[in-house]
Amino acid sequence: GQLENSISCYTTGLEVQKQILGERDPRVCETCRYLVEAHIQAMQFDEAQKLCQMALDIHRENGSPSSLEEAADRRLMGMICESKGDHETALEHLVLASMAMVANGQESEVASVDCSIGDTYLSLNRYDEAILAYQKALTSLKSSKGENHPAVASVFVRLADLYNKTGKLRDSRSYCENALRIYEKPIPGIAPEEIASGLTDISAIYDSLNELEHALKLLKKALKIYSDVPGQQNTVAGIEAQMGVMHYMLGNYSESYSSFKSATTKLRASGEKKSAFFGIALNQMGLACVQRYAINEAVELFEEARFILEQEYGPYHPDTLGVYSNLAGTYDAIGRYLTFLNILSYKFAKFHVYSCDSLANIIFP
Repeated sequence: GQLENSISCYTTGLEVQKQILGERDPRVCETCRYLVEAHIQAMQFDEAQKLCQMALDIHRENGSPSSLEEAADRRLMGMICESKGDHETALEHLVLASMAMVANGQESEVASVDCSIGDTYLSLNRYDEAILAYQKALTSLKSSKGENHPAVASVFVRLADLYNKTGKLRDSRSYCENALRIYEKPIPGIAPEEIASGLTDISAIYDSLNELEHALKLLKKALKIYSDVPGQQNTVAGIEAQMGVMHYMLGNYSESYSSFKSATTKLRASGEKKSAFFGIALNQMGLACVQRYAINEAVELFEEARFILEQEYGPYHPDTLGVYSNLAGTYDAIGRYLTFLNILSYKFAKFHVYSCDSLANIIFP
């Protein structure tokens, strides 16, 4: 879970390899791939894309037929492009990765790429093509891994998400229940984090259906699993932050505060204290403090969140504006009227978003 240290070590190793082996040696691609995966985990997609393109350029210059290594790199590039919102380019790389796997006799591994292709079609709102990709993957996985394998459940979750987005809620719930039946009785030898990831995804669907209690229950199960797996601090922190939001929406403000407190502590320890996600979590924790009448602590959290989000997003981003609003309300509550009015004047002059009255009432209606 120490991503900064991981990236630093991989980067040093890559530079040594390039000096000794040459920048275009095929063996450099493998280290590039490791470094790309670390950058993806750290949500550093621009850096990941540059390194992944470097690996693909090396594959092309060596002129070898499409290999499994190139397929792996193209799959990563598809994931990166999808994360950056470039869905058409993602689809192109994923289709090429699938073709390379088939050419190398890896039909059993194509199903996972078909799932990613389905995800991209879903992002493009091409629902019929997404269903076909998912159903193709589902048929292959049932045949190769069995009806009760978590990989099958993961496709059920994708189909549940698709039907949820298209308003077919009965079908969505049905696929969620099919997936849960598999996750609740996993076959031996499956990595526990695979189960936990699936539970987290289903929780998000129930959350969107406004079934918060059910969603929260699934997150608690996932959290228990991840807590026993090393190197998952950031993932655990993310789940705790989600739980904090759900507790807040349910009016459980003390539980919400505790969840955010645990999440932000882990993020500080893992070197993520400058990320936008950390800033957003601090802001949400501040809101929980307001509901618990811990106004001074809320001010400290909002101020730290403002500094981080200004650095990461800039002053014009909606999330940054939201922190300004929260700060204005808390300054007003503790009697710092001049600071309160300065924030209101700044926001009104720059963005013309809120009137003074509406701003002051965002937190304290």
